Amino acid sequence: MSDKKVGLALGAGAARGLAHIGVLVVLEKEGIPIDLIAGSSIGAIIGSLYAQGKSARQLKELTLTLARSKLARFVDPSLPKSGLIGGKKIKDLLTSSLGGDLKFNDLRIPFACVATDIDTGEEVVIDRGSVPEAVRASISLPGIFNVVKRGSRYLVDGGLTNPVPVSVAKNMGADFIIAVNVLPDVTDRAHGEVKLSVKEPNIIHIILQSIHIGTYSLVRSSMADADIVIEPDVSHMGAGDFRRAKESILLGELAAQNAIPEIKRKLKVRQR
Repeated sequence: MSDKKVGLALGAGAARGLAHIGVLVVLEKEGIPIDLIAGSSIGAIIGSLYAQGKSARQLKELTLTLARSKLARFVDPSLPKSGLIGGKKIKDLLTSSLGGDLKFNDLRIPFACVATDIDTGEEVVIDRGSVPEAVRASISLPGIFNVVKRGSRYLVDGGLTNPVPVSVAKNMGADFIIAVNVLPDVTDRAHGEVKLSVKEPNIIHIILQSIHIGTYSLVRSSMADADIVIEPDVSHMGAGDFRRAKESILLGELAAQNAIPEIKRKLKVRQR
């Protein structure tokens, strides 16, 4: 087994980020050790649950169960203040899934997540205090979720400043970093889709796509220091396609399986 400290950087991408679970399924099955995790947005949700001790299979079962339920029950509409959704129900669901209002030092695997200061535009790395509160800040898509106040800062989605937080994993002490990117190239997505209708997009789609267009230029630079980059082929999926969880997870498994030989070669892990 390798003596390198392996860090996993799980990126932003909304529903496409469910592919992270498929990646974890394969890494776990192949005996690839994960010594620390950095997550941004959806990557923060999945990373925190895995760091708490949930197995990849448990994460898969939980996600598929939630995907079959009506997502509206996890949405608490907000009077337009800083977002359309209050976010309390999502935070409560995360707290329940974690087994309580855990602190970062309660987690089995070192974990940090990324948010963005909406006033200064600065990246904010959170690695202490309440895990559900930190993750709630990391997923706070501008215009969709209300902002999260932490100290004197108002925080929004971490994908705006660090969509695939390789730099955070490196600063946490990782010697070898596996990055998972689920944000497809904007042009690939545009040319790869067959438009079945000319229906006008709704406000949620417009907000999500605007964020994607605005942050994609950061993706390549954010992954520059990764030793391995896994990119599931989710370009045909929409950011809000949570009901396609099974497909997204499978695509994550396929991409990770393709990367396993190179990961084992670089880590000098014995092939099974």
